[in-house]
Amino acid sequence: MNGVFGSPFFPAICAMISVSLGFYMIADFLSYVGVRYRSRFIEETAVELDDVLIQLPPGRILDLSTALSLLSGFSVAGMVFYGSSERGVGLLLAAAVGLVVAMAVFPVPRLILRFLRRRRLMKFNEQLEGVLDRMAGSLKAGFSINQALDEIAAMKRSPISLEFRLLTQEMQLGVPLEEAFENMNRRLGSEDFELVTTAILTARQTGGELTAILERLASLIRERLRIQRKLRAMTSMGRLQAMMIGAMPFLLLLGMYYVSPVMVVNFFRSPLGYLCLLAACVLDVLGFLVIRKITTINV
Repeated sequence: MNGVFGSPFFPAICAMISVSLGFYMIADFLSYVGVRYRSRFIEETAVELDDVLIQLPPGRILDLSTALSLLSGFSVAGMVFYGSSERGVGLLLAAAVGLVVAMAVFPVPRLILRFLRRRRLMKFNEQLEGVLDRMAGSLKAGFSINQALDEIAAMKRSPISLEFRLLTQEMQLGVPLEEAFENMNRRLGSEDFELVTTAILTARQTGGELTAILERLASLIRERLRIQRKLRAMTSMGRLQAMMIGAMPFLLLLGMYYVSPVMVVNFFRSPLGYLCLLAACVLDVLGFLVIRKITTINV
């Protein structure tokens, strides 16, 4: 026994076992985190795809995000490595820059989905005012609320006619009107339609005059859209300044390359140059977001 513990290879064997166990625990933890993140990513992406009515498996969005992230990360890392004059420092810098770029590119597909959802919701809110006036006119003509909803669903105005078509299909399958409106409100996430849902359900429960309520809601939404357009026109200069400030460093870099190409090439061959460029990009994005936050006014 003393011979085993006294062997010169015993510390090395213990160290190798410890390192192996450590790597196993880290790999197991990363695998657990990866599975949890994948399930949450797919669940949230499925909701976002349903919001924009895109028939696409949510796993494809994860695959697309991973592919874009790896492609952009390795491409930028390769450019940084082959453009650096010091190979030792260039390898570490290329790995760091590639990792940052990959992390920045990974959420791009989901950001595009959110942009499509916001644009679709904005278009829905703009069409809602005219739909309420049309529903009020149908009710004045003696139609029931179900017939008025069918008339809106038969319109060829996307996306609002499509959403009301889903509403009427749920009602045809036996879903109560109150529950169908609540499902549509939850699916859209529109503050204006939430007011409409509350007003219609309250009027049905209390026996109020639904026609007058719809007309007042249409007038309220019309005034709200007018104020939003006015604020957007008043803050257009600030948004333009944000875009100009965001593009100025890159335009200045192109101008310097036109004036002195050798200086810019040497700048990209230096690790310090890449660090300065990365810091400038981060500060540029932060400044753009701050200006955008200032010029965004909720009504």
